[in-house]
Amino acid sequence: MAEWFLFLPQVRLSIGDIVERARVAEESGFDGIAFIDHLEAPGAPDRGIWDATAIAAWVAAHTQRLRVGHLVLCDGFRHPAVLAKHAVTMSAASGGRFELGLGAGSMPAEFERFDIDNADDAPARFRRLERDLELIRRYWGDDGDDAQVPRREHPIPLVLGGVGKKTMELVRRHADWWNLPCNHLDRLQLLRPQAGAARVSVQQMVGFVGSAADRATVTETSTRRFGHLGAELTCGTADELVDHFGRMSDLGAERFYVWFADFAEPDTLREFAETVVRAA
Repeated sequence: MAEWFLFLPQVRLSIGDIVERARVAEESGFDGIAFIDHLEAPGAPDRGIWDATAIAAWVAAHTQRLRVGHLVLCDGFRHPAVLAKHAVTMSAASGGRFELGLGAGSMPAEFERFDIDNADDAPARFRRLERDLELIRRYWGDDGDDAQVPRREHPIPLVLGGVGKKTMELVRRHADWWNLPCNHLDRLQLLRPQAGAARVSVQQMVGFVGSAADRATVTETSTRRFGHLGAELTCGTADELVDHFGRMSDLGAERFYVWFADFAEPDTLREFAETVVRAA
């Protein structure tokens, strides 16, 4: 059975709005929630964005069952010893509900603006990610004698996302989950064998045509907001989306990070869970 996560970038929403959506997702049957990690909102720096680790901790404190993570934390923003300690603390505080999503950083301009190393050197960022993944496991006590205390009380799944050759190498070596971004969904069948033993998740932008919605309005609004994703934006009714996600399940996807074009209005979450999640 597939797992369903709400993908909720912490932009345009108050902290109260985010907590409300997390609770509705939990009550409605979603398995988890994931945030983004940037120092300014991608493509809209004037919109503002909440800190990724703080918002995840706050949501974990205000939910009971929902797993909490990110697509993905930027490795370059934090020292690996600090990140390892953070992950263990989050896992213990949430009763084992934290997952560590990690990436090399997708916005070089952000590195440059805030004077972070390797702004224009993608290979260096990936070398650092490779090193830090190994160090984090050592700090967790998986390898070597450098384990931090307290030790992990629960498993902390590692989630890596992307499609590049180097990314897929790291996925095979380190990841529990490999996430396919929504702008590469057409490559799922091709890339799945390259993920090794990692389980497969898929990020999907959805314009949900609910029972009381007008298809033309939903499609127009979704396209205006996220039309730059092209065919990776899927607008449809519950039946159409059940078929859509079912096809990806047949190709090996075991988890869906659903990104809603209406910014996850609570009523949308409830109806989507009732008609899509429970039927898929």
